[in-house]
Amino acid sequence: MELTAKSRNSLVAMYLSVGGLIILAMMIFGILMLMAQGGMLDLSPAAFYQFLTIHGTGMVGAAAFAAAGVMWYFLSKEVKLSKKIFKLNAVLFLVGVVMVIIGVFSFEYASAWTFLYPLPAISANAWGITGALLYLFGMLILGIGFLLLYIDTGRAIIKKQGSLAKGLGWDVISGKKEEKDAPTPTIVASTMVTIVNITALTAGAIVLIMNIINVINPAFTFDPLLAKNLTFAFGHIFANSIIYMAVIAVYEILSKYTKRPWKANKPFLIAWNMSTVFTLLIYTHHMLMDSVMPTWMLIMGQVLSYANGLPVLIITAYGALMIVYKSGIKWDMASGLIYISMFGWVVGVVPAIIDATIVVNQVMHNTKWVPGHFHLYMALGACAMLFGFMYYLAKEDSAIRTNAFDKFGLFGYTIAILALGGSFLVSGALSTPRRWATHFPDWMAPANFGAVAGALAAIALTIYIIHFVRYMMMRNKQDKDVEKISA
Repeated sequence: MELTAKSRNSLVAMYLSVGGLIILAMMIFGILMLMAQGGMLDLSPAAFYQFLTIHGTGMVGAAAFAAAGVMWYFLSKEVKLSKKIFKLNAVLFLVGVVMVIIGVFSFEYASAWTFLYPLPAISANAWGITGALLYLFGMLILGIGFLLLYIDTGRAIIKKQGSLAKGLGWDVISGKKEEKDAPTPTIVASTMVTIVNITALTAGAIVLIMNIINVINPAFTFDPLLAKNLTFAFGHIFANSIIYMAVIAVYEILSKYTKRPWKANKPFLIAWNMSTVFTLLIYTHHMLMDSVMPTWMLIMGQVLSYANGLPVLIITAYGALMIVYKSGIKWDMASGLIYISMFGWVVGVVPAIIDATIVVNQVMHNTKWVPGHFHLYMALGACAMLFGFMYYLAKEDSAIRTNAFDKFGLFGYTIAILALGGSFLVSGALSTPRRWATHFPDWMAPANFGAVAGALAAIALTIYIIHFVRYMMMRNKQDKDVEKISA
């Protein structure tokens, strides 16, 4: 059945609505954790670690879900994707989320998103088998949905381009084709995400299944170092892919607003090919404190982490500057958030590159410096792209208008995330450990400052969501009016 614009928009709007609401809920958990660390809220350590688990798992999962909707929206205009699989992924995602929530809050499961072996099975009675299995099976089901989605995008790209290699522009890079015949930026980015996420989700499924067997039968054991490598290969790649899916909105929306095509030339294609390889390998910078890791892998983790911060980021950030320069672009919420996301991406990558230095990592990695980088990168980079797309879709698909509250949300969100990320970085510079439920008094001030900044960010996101809900209500009303006229 042919995919209509109405059908596409409805499905994508559902992805964005679910993703946006979960991100808002996860923000609230984050604020509560900071308040507890700052001494403003009396929260038991058990509850803190449950909040930590749901916050990390839910934030990345929801952002990935919304970003998949963005990628699917633009890619479905160029290749024939399966509507059934897109719906199935949504169903499996929601089933997995419910299982994770029950496991965490009803059965007190609290291993953080990393579920590092053998922690799910050996918790010092902090949680039981049921909680661990609900969480692990929930994550597995959720991952299966995403895996099916990326297998479908791979199938569609291969059918259109001939192979995934051609989807990355190998024939153009090698000179067999001219640049004018290169795949579009949407296809290039989608091909990269398809490759890295099929790899990541396969690694995740393997380690989840091994953990599940270990929980059921403790006599089954496996190498903890292998488990950690698989876990971070899954988690780091999957979290990184969010910005690579969302950046498609940057290419498409800025091109439309400036009336200038974003060309996939050779430097663009080479950059995306480099990031494809680097993204698969740089998870090793999370292993720099593991002295039992092979030395060559640790060196690779440092070198490639430095290199990965450059190709696509520079090509995209520079491209965004050039495509807007003297274009006469009319700024609105969509273009504003999209443009700010470039700044968030650049700012977020800098502390990550610093942390990827082995001598720095050994001191800073287990401090709040790491969530400082990630909150800037994810919230002001990837999520700003998602929220910009929400405003774009609402504008394209209805007659809705923005107001002063939306503008407040734009500036409030930017300031809030910069303040939140800064509070984490300051905490890291003070050697404040991350993932600790309680803080010494000397560590509390940045946590309290971050909690206030987080509250402002949550208010801004609430404004975005209200706007999007208004769009959906207006859209439904328009559909009903059309049906009445037709009748």
